[in-house]
Amino acid sequence: MTVPGQAPSRPPRVVVHPDKERMARATAARLITALADAQTARGGASVVLTGGRNGNALLAALAQAPGRDGVDWSRVDLWWGDERFLPDGDPDRNHTQAREAFLDAVPLDPARVHPMPASDGPYGADAASAAAAYAAELAEAASAGNTGNTASAGNAGNTAAPRVPAFDVLLLGLGPDTHVASLFPGHPAVREEERTVVGVLEAPKPPPTRISLTLPALRAAREVWLLAAGEDKAEAVAAALEGADPLRTPASGARGRERTLWILDEAAAARLPASARE
Repeated sequence: MTVPGQAPSRPPRVVVHPDKERMARATAARLITALADAQTARGGASVVLTGGRNGNALLAALAQAPGRDGVDWSRVDLWWGDERFLPDGDPDRNHTQAREAFLDAVPLDPARVHPMPASDGPYGADAASAAAAYAAELAEAASAGNTGNTASAGNAGNTAAPRVPAFDVLLLGLGPDTHVASLFPGHPAVREEERTVVGVLEAPKPPPTRISLTLPALRAAREVWLLAAGEDKAEAVAAALEGADPLRTPASGARGRERTLWILDEAAAARLPASARE
């Protein structure tokens, strides 16, 4: 599958930690460094958050990280890669879980926190309209250039293509079926090549209705970090790193413009050859 606007990228880098706890702490430290460096270079920084057990473990570690004050959190834009389309405050929403794990622990600028719409918001139960609104918010931020740069998520040279900010770091959890964000193997959303955000209906895991960034939007990020821990992720990690078709293995289609980083624990890396590890 050719993803529009994607320039050739370097091979993914694989970092393996002894266990999921040390993986979360080390990734939190790595993220602090990346955001501080982005602020030094461009004045602000942006990160796309992910939910799930590894995403939430990272946020909890970030809240406790001794170096977290090295980032000016008032100059960080927070976005989400996907969301469960549920009422605001629902405990299963990624935004709710992120707030409990991290958001309330640091002095963020509320205007720079960009949760995806909830099902009881202005778009009601219309996931497609909610997704279009989030795409418009991304495009507006890209036009404002509030992170110092922007990236086209459409065909190279197509000035009408939708735009997203040039995210500094985009975090993704990996599902045992190789899904990332809410892009599931064989699902229509993983085939999207023009829109940056889509409503996902009839997802194969609950809840069935979701909102997700698309592969072109994911691949507009400067860096994409994929997180996986546990033996139930080992087969998916191996399949994605073998470069399987993104239509069947969505994680293999998640690449950063400058760097792609796989962050694993030993259990998730169990099926990788020694040559693939750092």
